Amino acid sequence: MKYVCDARDGKTWFRIETETEAARESALLDHAVEKHFRRHRDHAASSFKPASTVYIEQNIGLDSHIQREMPLFLTLRDHDGNGLATAMLPPGGVDNANFQIIIVGAANRDPYTEHGEAIRALGEHFDLTLDREWCYPYRNKPYQ
Repeated sequence: MKYVCDARDGKTWFRIETETEAARESALLDHAVEKHFRRHRDHAASSFKPASTVYIEQNIGLDSHIQREMPLFLTLRDHDGNGLATAMLPPGGVDNANFQIIIVGAANRDPYTEHGEAIRALGEHFDLTLDREWCYPYRNKPYQ
C-alpha cells in the first residue's frame, strides 16, 4: 500500500496497489473490493500497447500504464492499522462526471456517520466532492 493522506483522529488513507492488498481489504472489511479491483486491473491491462515487439520487452511499462488507467482504490486505516472504509475514485483522482465514485464501510455499511471528516479530507486531497448522496451506493436500502 502507498500512503495518500492523513485525516483527523489518527486516520490515514492508503492506496491499494496489488490484488493481494485488495484481497486483504475484502477479507478485513467483508466486501467485494477485490472483485472490482481485479476487473478494473484486467480492463486497464487489456488497453496496454507494448512499445516493443521483442517478447522479453513487451511488458515494460505495463505496471505504470495500469496505475494510470485504473481507478484508485483506497483504504482508510486507524492508527492501529484497522480497516475503516474503502473508496474507489476515478483514475488519477481526477474528477470525471462519467465515473461513479464509491465509498463504503465494513460489510458495505455507510461510512459517512463515523468517518465523514476523513472522507472530506480525502476529497480535499484530490479536489473532489465526496458527498454521501453521490458516493455511497447503498444509501436507499433499508438494511444499511
